[in-house]
This record gives sequence, C-alpha cells and structure tokens, in this order.
Amino acid sequence: MKIRVYYEDTDTGGVVYHSNYLNFCERARSEAFFLKGLTPVLNSGHFVAKKVMAEYFSSAKLGDLLDVKTSLIKMSGASFVLLQTIYKNDAKIFELQITLAYIDFSANVQKIDSATKELILSLFKN
Repeated sequence: MKIRVYYEDTDTGGVVYHSNYLNFCERARSEAFFLKGLTPVLNSGHFVAKKVMAEYFSSAKLGDLLDVKTSLIKMSGASFVLLQTIYKNDAKIFELQITLAYIDFSANVQKIDSATKELILSLFKN
C-alpha cells in the first residue's frame, strides 16, 4: 500500500515522527480488509495488538511516498503474526513484527474460527 507523508505526520524538521510508522502499518492492515469490501471489525470480534517489535533503519520526510508491504508469518489458535515493512524508493526504512490477538466484543480472547482464518490467509499470505 502506498502512503504519502503529510505535514501532520512529521515533526518541526519535516521528519516522520517515530510513532507514525505504526499508524502507517495500521492503515495498511485496515486497507487490506477495505479492498475486500470488509472492515477489520468482524461479526464475531476484532483484532488487537498483543506484541510489537519495531526497528527503524532510516527516516522518511515530508512529501515522501512510502510503500507498506505486509505478510503473514504465523497463525495460531487465537492470534497471528504479521511482518510489515515500509520502503522508501525500494530501500527498507522500517520493519514491524506484530502479534494480533482475536477478541470478542467483551474483550475476551477467542479462538479464530475457520472462516476468519481463511480470510486472514487471503489477505496477508504471500
């Protein structure tokens, strides 16, 4: 998914503020659902971040066009792990490994049902 860096994404020096890389990754995950006519909030529940590991390689600046690539690393009973990499001009500038847990609307962790597993695979498997 392509993302343009806007003024609101940067600090006073025009460099992307560190937490906005997480926002860019969130947008890319959500966009995968939107492209299928869905939202990340499903009939039986939704996903929340359980674990986040991020590494910064280089900075993006105001006006840059970034490319966020997302791939599924692992799926278990109630969670899955994605690798999200942000590129600027084909150079890797940020990498996120995120574990997302599936919860119901009462915030209880739930086993991912087979239909939702198939959906996740269709969205993020390379």
